[in-house]
Amino acid sequence: MSHAVSTAPDKPLVVLNQRTIWLIFGALMASMFLSSLDQTIVGTAMPTIVGELHGVEHQGWVITAYILAIAIAMPLYGKFGDLYGRRWPFLVAVGLFVVASLGGGMAQSFEALVAWRAVQGLGGGGLMILSQAIIADIIPASDRGKYMGPMGALFGISAVAGPLLGGWLTDGPGWRWTFWINVPIGIAAWVIAYVALKLPSHRSNRPTDWGGILTMAFGTTGIVLLTSWESLGNDGYDWSDPTLMTLLLGTVVAVGLFVLIENRVAEPLIPLRLFKNPTFTITTLIGLVLGMGMFSAMSMLPTFLQMSAGAGVTESGLLMLPMMAGVMLTSILSGFAIAKTGRYKMYPVAGLVITILGMVWLTRLEGGMSLWLFGAMIFVLGAGMGLIMQTIVLAVQNAVDPHELGTATSSNNFFREIGAAVGTAAFTTVFTSRLGDNLEGVFSGFPQGAVPEGGGSGLTPQIVEQLPEPLRTGVVDAFADALAPAFWYLVPLVVVGLVLALFLKEVKLSNEAGMVARGEAVVEGAAAPTAGAAPADDEAGACAEHGPAAGDRTDILDR
Repeated sequence: MSHAVSTAPDKPLVVLNQRTIWLIFGALMASMFLSSLDQTIVGTAMPTIVGELHGVEHQGWVITAYILAIAIAMPLYGKFGDLYGRRWPFLVAVGLFVVASLGGGMAQSFEALVAWRAVQGLGGGGLMILSQAIIADIIPASDRGKYMGPMGALFGISAVAGPLLGGWLTDGPGWRWTFWINVPIGIAAWVIAYVALKLPSHRSNRPTDWGGILTMAFGTTGIVLLTSWESLGNDGYDWSDPTLMTLLLGTVVAVGLFVLIENRVAEPLIPLRLFKNPTFTITTLIGLVLGMGMFSAMSMLPTFLQMSAGAGVTESGLLMLPMMAGVMLTSILSGFAIAKTGRYKMYPVAGLVITILGMVWLTRLEGGMSLWLFGAMIFVLGAGMGLIMQTIVLAVQNAVDPHELGTATSSNNFFREIGAAVGTAAFTTVFTSRLGDNLEGVFSGFPQGAVPEGGGSGLTPQIVEQLPEPLRTGVVDAFADALAPAFWYLVPLVVVGLVLALFLKEVKLSNEAGMVARGEAVVEGAAAPTAGAAPADDEAGACAEHGPAAGDRTDILDR
């Protein structure tokens, strides 16, 4: 690999030989495995966890708390990584994740579990953002698809292993081990990162945007609380409720202050000028609507298999394999194709078309349906997702100034996670509301002694399996009738994403890695520095404020 470089003579440079690149890549793969495994290992155990801790009606919070914490943490890791370097924030993120995994396994109440999941999210946000930003630092965009492909494959592998392992642990030593198993993996990932992740540290005299951080956190939390209002045990949206009105007003004020602050501070947490970049704006909106649609849909499928299809915990993990196979297949193939051809626009467009078809197909879910048919449905959903997620991140990183790689990557992911939090909360509210009505209708036809203690709030797959007929069939049908029609609410969101993708520009992929362009690294065998190379690190502030991030790159490929 040979690239022109810009050197900064007043600071030591990292030498990016192939051995260094592979060591760093190995550390990132270990951390990505940790983060992605945790998201899937809990999914299959979810019905048992919330049933034992009496939180069935509020189970969306186990997912929403994690996503909300990730969303809040992402911009912080992105900005601080750009300003001070990514090594120590990355190690902190892994450490938080390990500690929270230990605490989550020891939780004795549903509230404690949700709190530890939030701490896990604070670590998980760093693992996701910093891994993507570090890859952009060391690998040119023109070659990056070949590395993102294996990362997508790793996500698929861990997502396959997670449900299976989660099911086996839940049926065996207990669901708490779905958290504790992260501890040895996390310690190993931390050690690998500490040894191999040798990245430059920076010094910045630019002030921290504390106002932006606080208003972003308050605004994000308010948005999620508003969308989750009913799932918190409240009886609908009674706008005369002072608590609800105060929350709404506080959220609007926080968002307004955030916009005002970001327009005035010297080093904004999320620079609003990024939205002048068409590639950033379009991919961010795609991520937003995709998060609202895809993640909310995926969150409830294991529950459907266990409750409606009568699958055991381990079996439901096996039955999710087709979706992960779809993700792995299209992610790897599209990554290598992008590296070979330099073109990427066709993949999110095709992926969104496939996703729409998969969503429509999922509205035909039934409790007694063929599991082969179910596998085909979720394979289509996974194939669509694999074409989209890594591609839009690549497009964003390629279109901004190298000094803002972390900020742009985290901002793009931030809005996707906001969409996921809002979408998951809204979808869960629709699902649980319909489920509550369905179960009430089922239980009303049976004597009180036949109904499980606690009604629907204490239902677990084991309890449902032991219910006498026809009560069991009634409960199974209640789950199926609550979930399948809810997918129609998601289809319009994905259609909006498809329309946006049609306007995405095809920007020529850069031949320089981010660290090379910033003058922080050299590549063995590289050519001499070229005129017009990116400025050195001590000029980062000026470049970040006035550089190419304010607009799209000009080398648009011919259509």
